[in-house]
Parts: sequence; structure tokens; C-alpha cells
Amino acid sequence: MRELFDEVAGKSPLDPQEAVRRTTRAPQRKRVYTSAGVAEADGGFAVTLDGKPIRTPSGRQVVAPTREIAEAIAAEWNAQGEMINPLTMPLTRFANSVVEAVADRVDAVADDVAKYLGTDLLFYRAGYPEALVAKEAAHWDPILFWAADTLGAHFILAEGIVHVAQPETAVAAARGAFPDDPWSISALHVVTTLTGSALLALALAHGVRDAEQVWAAAHVDEDWNIEKWGMDEEVAARRAARLVDFQAAVRILTALKR
Repeated sequence: MRELFDEVAGKSPLDPQEAVRRTTRAPQRKRVYTSAGVAEADGGFAVTLDGKPIRTPSGRQVVAPTREIAEAIAAEWNAQGEMINPLTMPLTRFANSVVEAVADRVDAVADDVAKYLGTDLLFYRAGYPEALVAKEAAHWDPILFWAADTLGAHFILAEGIVHVAQPETAVAAARGAFPDDPWSISALHVVTTLTGSALLALALAHGVRDAEQVWAAAHVDEDWNIEKWGMDEEVAARRAARLVDFQAAVRILTALKR
């Protein structure tokens, strides 16, 4: 059963898209269990297959912090048909990443997220056309104002793509608002890598912006180009795949707030 979990999880570290690429290349396996369930365990709730707890490739038991999250993971396993399709199991991939790559190194993962604060999407603005400049400001400025007013993180904006060094005090202030539990910081990392913005992820985690607003803010420039030139099928497919993992991370953050 562990080999099956290995295939589904894709041996993913933190990057959800890398996990998708690995699982896409791996051959699909047949479903060899009858049903998935949830059982109480030390530290939370375990996901079980035919009564046996799921374990990661290294042998660690997958224990979710809440019953809601465990039940959502179990639902992915129960929804599988004759063959296991890892692409339909983002929460399972997420859980594997938490247990294997984050549980023992929360600070390191937080530091990795903090690196985005030096080159965050929200800092680099278009100079023209005016309509795009206005769209970026409408989506991004409220988050920057929140970071400054609430977190004390005052960042510097730039026009174009020329790198601008951010004040260490601003980065440290925003870094101080990161969550410190493995599941939350993992979700923050996923949202950051998918959107290119640690500030968007932080605004989502703190309830300053909802998931729909964050997703829209992350795609202001892309949507502008789509309105002008249309979207090709490959771009649409990549965006749809990213959205699946984004929604999984949002689901984790939402469940942890209840």
C-alpha cells in the first residue's frame, strides 16, 4: 500500500507543480483497496485504507490536524475508480509534502516563502497602458496598504522588471506574520509559489482577501493579455492545473481557521 501512496504523492517536496509533473510521468496503478476512512491518532486524525493508516514513502504516518482535512483526503481516495489518478488527489499530495518535507523544518520553509518578499509580484508595476496600471493598483494596492498599516511592512514599488532591493525591516515584519505550524506554512508556500506573491498568500491566510480575490490578483497581467489576444489551450491547461492545487491549499487554510 505504501508504494501506491508513493505514486500518488509523487515523492513531492513542496512544489505542487513538480509533484504533478512526476505523477503524470508515472504509470497509473490499479485500486487495490475497498474504502478509505478516518481514525483518531496521536496529534490528529489518520487517513486509512481498509483500516490501515496511510504512510509516506519513508514510513511516516499521515496524520491531519483536523477531522475535516482527514475526511477530505479520504474522500479523494474513495472517489478513485478502477485506476488511481494522482492528478485528482491534490490534498493527498499536499499531505505527503507536509509530513515528508515540512514537519521537521517549518522555519526553513517559512524562510523559503520569505524569499519571495524580495521580488514579490505586487512590487513590479506596468508603466502603461493606463487601464492596466489601474487594474494592478486596484488589485494590489489594498494588500500593500494592509501590510504597511497592520504589519508595519513598508515595501518599495518599481516600474518594469528592474530589481529593487526591499528594506530588511519590511521583509522581517511580513515574515513575522507567517503561521508557524507545518500545515499552515505548507499552504502558504503553495499559494506563494502558484501566485508569485508571498503578500497575496499572507493576505489570504489572514483573511484580508478571499481565494477568488487572490487568484484574480495573481493573474491581472495574464488576464489583461488574454482579453487582448485570447488564451491558447496550453496556457489554459496549465492555469487549470495550478488552480486545483491553489484550491487545495485554500481548503487547508480554511479548515485550520474553524
